[in-house]
Amino acid sequence: ISPVIQVLIFGYAATTDIDTVPFGIYDLDNTKDSRDLVREFTYSKYFVPKYYISNDEQQRKLIDKSSINTILRMNRQFGDDLNAKKGAEVQLILDGTDSNTAQVVLGYSTSIINRYEYKMLRSEYGFSENSQGIPYIDLRDRAWFNENLISRNFNLPGVIAMIVTIMSLLLSAMAIVREKEIGTMEQLIVSPIKPIELILGKLSPFAVIALAQVIMITLVGVLWFHVPIRGSLVLLLCATMVYLLTSLGIGLYISTLCATQQEAMMSVFLFYFPTVLLSGFAYPVANMPQVIQWLTVINPLKYYLVVVRGIFLKGVGINVLWYQILPLFVIGVTVLVLSSLRFRSRLG
Repeated sequence: ISPVIQVLIFGYAATTDIDTVPFGIYDLDNTKDSRDLVREFTYSKYFVPKYYISNDEQQRKLIDKSSINTILRMNRQFGDDLNAKKGAEVQLILDGTDSNTAQVVLGYSTSIINRYEYKMLRSEYGFSENSQGIPYIDLRDRAWFNENLISRNFNLPGVIAMIVTIMSLLLSAMAIVREKEIGTMEQLIVSPIKPIELILGKLSPFAVIALAQVIMITLVGVLWFHVPIRGSLVLLLCATMVYLLTSLGIGLYISTLCATQQEAMMSVFLFYFPTVLLSGFAYPVANMPQVIQWLTVINPLKYYLVVVRGIFLKGVGINVLWYQILPLFVIGVTVLVLSSLRFRSRLG
């Protein structure tokens, strides 16, 4: 069953094709020419309009919260400049945290702009390709947060999430199973310690190890690879502790199901690979089928990745990230409580 599940998830989720680009429209000109350009984007097979933006503050919040990754902005005088055969400026604002997606979106946008310009010259103005003094559009692109679209800046914060996940899962799953294999679980059962004390004693060292790994990877990334960290390191550690509720809880639950360390290891990887694929680490969630996107709602790694990349690249704080941390906390508490109850029942 395990290979079949992974093949199905790879087949649906493992795609690098960008065929759905959620974008916002910020049209300050609101003329026929600006609406025609917006129509070229919305009628393409790539861009899906999500928001019509009315002010700069709304524009900033939408990008900060990762609600959209692209904004098409046309300032006032766009139509007048176009009709006066001047350089009509269009700004394409990109969320540069995902550099690969930003580069693909920029290519799509340039193609649409060129096609619109050519159609305008041929149909509305009657110009040929070699005409002099023809109106044109000057597209100015600006990538936020990852200005040079360096893929390392996007990938390295995700590595933190990957390492924290796999290490906390493996350590917590293997520790309890090892007690069963060497025969010391019976001694723990008859000892005077309470089940909750046993659980805390087993999981606390792994939480400390995970936090130490986060600090170490962050230092290497910032000092050696020069990856910017614009947010709060304290918030990063606090979010990691919330995320550890889930990963350690799942590892504890796996340990109650398995009798040997080999079974525990295979179970961990059975959970780990689909979790990574459905997290948005390598493949945008927006391009997955709708059913698969629904599954990502219960994936804690998806929320943690948004938090980590938001702290590193965007420098956003708790006022923006709380809506990611809150579901992460709810999932973590639920998983840890269920795992602890099952563990206590096994001890009984």
